[in-house]
Amino acid sequence: MKYCGNCGNQVNENQDVCLNCGVSLKQAKPNNVVEEGSTGGWGVLGFFFPIIGLILYLVWVDSRPKSSKSAGKGALIGFIVGVVVSIIYLIILFSLMMQLYFVLL
Repeated sequence: MKYCGNCGNQVNENQDVCLNCGVSLKQAKPNNVVEEGSTGGWGVLGFFFPIIGLILYLVWVDSRPKSSKSAGKGALIGFIVGVVVSIIYLIILFSLMMQLYFVLL
């Protein structure tokens, strides 16, 4: 006979779930998750090259979750900063063009 690892209740050998507490009795299959150290470099890479950060995020989402998250955050922040800088650039360019237009009138 087996016993539930959560509540200690006696369970049958072919049971998948403990009838007393509802916890799964199957052993979790080992995942291919890699031990990770520092992940800040992937965030910096994703910031400066958002498309690479997005690709790394999509490739590593299951196997290297911390590095994946770091690269994805860097890509997202880099993309947002790029859009904001582009909008500011266009506003400045438009205002300079308008000043030039009124000066030439």
